[in-house]
Amino acid sequence: MSDEKHIREFAYQLWESEGKPEGRDQEHWEKAVKLAKAKSQTPDAKPKKAPAKAKAPADAKGAAKPKAPAAPKAAAVPGEKPAPAKKPRAPKKPDAN
Repeated sequence: MSDEKHIREFAYQLWESEGKPEGRDQEHWEKAVKLAKAKSQTPDAKPKKAPAKAKAPADAKGAAKPKAPAAPKAAAVPGEKPAPAKKPRAPKKPDAN
């Protein structure tokens, strides 16, 4: 993309962001020139994309840390299966009288 095209786009964005005022085209053009110069001096001139999803932090090697094992909830008796957890009951519906 040419420098003049970048400057024109910056100036237009400035104009729009200020509520499209009339008679300030020279001011917007000068600001756009400064922005274009600043952008061309940055090491990475390509616009960066926003991450799609936040990732979980990883350790120094790049792998996720394993989770610690869960503590037992009740003492297990050898040879017996633990009782399954009960679901909470729904509140009783009122009578349709």
